[in-house]
Amino acid sequence: MAAVAGPTRLFIGGEFVDAADGGTIPVTSPHDGGRLAEVAEAREADVDRAVAAARSAFPSWSATPAAERGRLLLKLADAVEERAAELARLESADTGHPIRDSTRLDVPRTAATFRYFGGMADKLEGSVVPVEKGFLNYVVREPLGVVGQIVPWNFPLMFCSWKMGPALAAGNTVVLKPAELTPLTSLRMAELMAETGFPPGVVNIVPGYGHLAGAALAAHPDVQKVSFTGSTEVGRRIVEASAGNLKRLQLELGGKGANIVFADADVAKAVNGSAFAIFHNQGQACIAGSRLILEEPIAEEFCERFLELARSIRLGDPLDEATEMGPLTSPEHRDRVLAYVKVARDEGGEVLCGGRAPDDPALARGCYVEPTVVRADPAARVNREEVFGPFVTVTTFSGEDQALELANSVDYGLGGGLWTRDLSRAHRVARAIRSGMVWVNSYKRVSPGSPFGGVGDSGYGREMGFEAMHGYTDPKSVWVNVDADLPVWYPR
Repeated sequence: MAAVAGPTRLFIGGEFVDAADGGTIPVTSPHDGGRLAEVAEAREADVDRAVAAARSAFPSWSATPAAERGRLLLKLADAVEERAAELARLESADTGHPIRDSTRLDVPRTAATFRYFGGMADKLEGSVVPVEKGFLNYVVREPLGVVGQIVPWNFPLMFCSWKMGPALAAGNTVVLKPAELTPLTSLRMAELMAETGFPPGVVNIVPGYGHLAGAALAAHPDVQKVSFTGSTEVGRRIVEASAGNLKRLQLELGGKGANIVFADADVAKAVNGSAFAIFHNQGQACIAGSRLILEEPIAEEFCERFLELARSIRLGDPLDEATEMGPLTSPEHRDRVLAYVKVARDEGGEVLCGGRAPDDPALARGCYVEPTVVRADPAARVNREEVFGPFVTVTTFSGEDQALELANSVDYGLGGGLWTRDLSRAHRVARAIRSGMVWVNSYKRVSPGSPFGGVGDSGYGREMGFEAMHGYTDPKSVWVNVDADLPVWYPR
C-alpha cells in the first residue's frame, strides 16, 4: 500500500513540530507491509513541552464560556462529516478496518460523539443542597486541568472523540498520545481542530511508544488525570505511575465477553449478531463477544450455522468495499493470535474452523488470520485470557445458573450479552452478569450518551455520557451566609 498524505509531526501548542531528538516511527500497512508514513516520535522532553503548552492554555480555555466550547466541538463534528471519505480511507489504511466499517461506523460515531459533547458543554449543571436556615450551599463542577489521554491502536479515530469530547467540553486541556502503530487519523484530527478554531495548546497530540511517551504522561506531575484504554497489564503500571501526584485515573482495560445463547432465542438472529460480536474489526475490540456459551438443546444447530457463516466471511484489502474482514493491525499481534491456536490445541481444545493465515497469495504479505472457532474447556487459557482477535471459544450449559457461573468465571467484566425471547429472564440474567455493559438480543451497541466501561480487571471509570463529564470535573461546595444577623462564631 502506497504512502498516504497527512500530517506526520507532533502537534504541540497549536503547531506541528519535530520531535526534540528528531526521532521518527515507521507506520506500515497491515494489508501488505508497505510504508504509509514516517511519524515523529515523542519522548519525555516532547511530553514535557506538550504538558507545558496545555497548562499554559488551561486558564483561558477553562474560562471560555461553556457554550463557546460547545460551539467549537459542534463545528468539529461538522468538519469530520465533511471529510468522512478521507478519514475513513486513512483509518482503514492505517488500522486494517474494512472501509465499509470505517465509513458506516467509525467516522459517524466520531462525529456523533463530538456533537453530543458539544451539546452537553453548557448543560453540566451544579446543584443546591438543602442546609440549615441562614445558609446557601451550592455545588459547582470545575475542570481538573491538564489531562493525559492514551489511545489504543484498534479504534484510534473513534477513541479521539470518546476521550477528547468530554474533557474539552468540561473545560480541560488535553495531551493525547495515540498508539505508535496507528497515529495517522489522530494527527489529522489535530489539523482539523486547528482549522476549526481551537486555541493553541488546548489540544496536543504526541504519538510515541508506551514505555517512553506513555510512561512520561502517566507520571507527569502537571497532569491531573490520565484516561487510558489498553491492556490490564499496562493499566496496572499506570496506577503505580499515577501515585506521584495522586492523579485521577479512568481505565478501560481488557475484556473476555460472555455471549450467552438460550434455547428459546431466535437462532438466526443470534448467529448473525454473535458473528458481529467477535469478527467485527477482526475481533480487535475489548468488548468482543469472545466466549460463546450455548444452551445444550440448540448448541449443535447454532454451531452449524455459525461455522457456515464464519467460513463465508470475505477477507481482503481493507480499502475494498467487498471486504468483510481485514488484517490484524500488526505482524506481532497476528503472531500472538495464532499462538493462542497452539495453546488451545495443547490444552485439548478442538479448532472447528480457521486457526491459520489464509491461503490466498494476495494476502500473503498481510497480517491476516481466518475467523477462528474453538471448542474448549471452560478452565482453558483461551477461555480465561484475552486473545483480542477473530478467535471465539464455544462451551455449553444446561441451565441458567450454570450459564451465569460460566459467564462470571473470569476476572474481566467489561461487556457481555444474552439472546432469549423470555423478557423476565433477559432482565434477570442481565442484572446477574458481572460486567459494566450488557446487551440483550444484540451486541456491541454504543452511544455517546451511554456510559462505557467495566469492573474487575476491565478497569474503572466511564467513557461517554454524564458519567464521563463528571469524571473530568471536581465538585466544589460553596457555603454562603445569607443572614446578616446570623453569628459566625459563638455569641459573646
